[in-house]
Amino acid sequence: MRKLGLVGGMGPESTIPYYHDIVYGVQSRIGNDCFPELTIESVNVFKVLRLCEEKKYDELTEYLMKAIINLERSGVDFAALSANTPHIVFDALKCKSNIPLVSIIETTCAEALRLDLTKIGLLGTKVTMTGSFFKEPFERKNIEIITPESSEIIYVNDKISKELEHGIIKKETLCQFQKIIQYMKDEHDIQAIVLGCTELPLLLNDKESPVLCLDTMKIHVQALIDMIIS
Repeated sequence: MRKLGLVGGMGPESTIPYYHDIVYGVQSRIGNDCFPELTIESVNVFKVLRLCEEKKYDELTEYLMKAIINLERSGVDFAALSANTPHIVFDALKCKSNIPLVSIIETTCAEALRLDLTKIGLLGTKVTMTGSFFKEPFERKNIEIITPESSEIIYVNDKISKELEHGIIKKETLCQFQKIIQYMKDEHDIQAIVLGCTELPLLLNDKESPVLCLDTMKIHVQALIDMIIS
């Protein structure tokens, strides 16, 4: 099996299920006596978000590259970022890295194609919802990305940073998110909603959402398991 290196801590609440789902996902495919070897390099999610919001992309690349280099030195065969927002510098990291990097955006796009989706909504941090880095891979495959209204983008971003990143789950937040998704469904006829922040599954899932959820973390995890056992 190949050894995975995970840049985690973005935030801790999602790194925990990443680890759990990868380890037991490999076990379910290979057998009960087999757990994969992997290394996690944890970084400060709030530093990452600040650098993104301040558009200090060179500094962000340098910060994340240090984590990837540490993973390289630990002997991993490939690596991944356990969050959507830092993928704003994924291409730069990919160019600098000596090991393959597996993109959460590309794997989610591949899943949308597999499901024959052509118009989907996107929830995530403000950087993810307003930037082009998440949308472009989908648009190249003729999949339209719909984002919330500007005031709702601020609301979603605020709830991610002040609640979900700290593991705080509130019913009123869920209700408001459901209304935002329902509006996108009614006004734009979206077929699914991308949970474009790895903390969003703490709040939302297919049962709670008015439309199908594309859980970027779950999709990413399955792709990483494929790489581990390939």
